[in-house]
Amino acid sequence: MGLKVVGTGLGRTGTKSMQTALGILGFGPCHHMMEVFQHPASMQLWIDAGEGRPDWDAIFKDYTSAVDFPSAAYWRELTSRYPDARVLHTVRDPEEWFESVHATIFAPDSIARREGQDVQARFFASILSRIPSRLDDRAAMTDYFRRHTEAVKAAMSPQRLLVYRTGEGWERLCGFLGVPVPSVPFPSENSRAEFISRSPARQSGGPAGQE
Repeated sequence: MGLKVVGTGLGRTGTKSMQTALGILGFGPCHHMMEVFQHPASMQLWIDAGEGRPDWDAIFKDYTSAVDFPSAAYWRELTSRYPDARVLHTVRDPEEWFESVHATIFAPDSIARREGQDVQARFFASILSRIPSRLDDRAAMTDYFRRHTEAVKAAMSPQRLLVYRTGEGWERLCGFLGVPVPSVPFPSENSRAEFISRSPARQSGGPAGQE
């Protein structure tokens, strides 16, 4: 069906809440890391993409939007592949972002950092190859976060891009997408505490969503 919204914001920038919000606004189903865990056969498609053999139509055949990793790691490819898609870049304070990712998706004991040759390990390795290797280095990671935002802003026309700060609510998002503001509160999902509470599932291969 082709993506109508490409999310370029990194994991832990409100992406799970945004996935739900886009569904409420009529831009679902929305792809998110949790979708990969619910459809593990798609991991091989992402591995192929990382090796230069992407089949975006197969990956996104059931979706109209995408946020979070792994999509954010391929933002240049996806914004080019879907030139009519709106580009939604979620951000938060870089220092707060580092604290969040270091406690969750890039924690030392996370499945994303597990080495191996099985499909899951190779899937995460393909994503990590696109971000700095110094995952525990605050300065390196916050610098990467800032540079990522500036790269997206430099590559996209202002008319196509919305830089959305976590917690803003509906108004600017709805104006950008050209839809009415819904009567329900903006979603708030997958807090750090909620993520950490699932850490046994995370380490055994369960859902590893990101906000």
